[in-house]
Amino acid sequence: MKKAPSPRSGSSTARRRGRRAIEYALLLIGAVVFVDALVGEKGLLETVKKRQEFKVLEQSIQSARAENTLLREEARRLRSDPGAIEDLARRELGLIRPGEHLFILKDRPSTDGR
Repeated sequence: MKKAPSPRSGSSTARRRGRRAIEYALLLIGAVVFVDALVGEKGLLETVKKRQEFKVLEQSIQSARAENTLLREEARRLRSDPGAIEDLARRELGLIRPGEHLFILKDRPSTDGR
């Protein structure tokens, strides 16, 4: 003899289906949140990329600061040391003092084949 399905067994199956649907929905939401945390606008990959950019910019700033320090020192020397001005004029502009003679030496190819 077969038993007739009780009213409770039908609702039990419906509850299991509902519970399973909720579990799948939570799993899907969790997966979406995980993927967003990994590759989203403020995700892990973007954070790593921004940190690398930050390091590059930080090195650039340090380089610019070092150059500024050297330029300030050179400017201070040019304001206070007449010898520095003369050295710069000789080196950059090719100037000479009155009474000095300029000799320009050119390399000549050697005649012995060296």
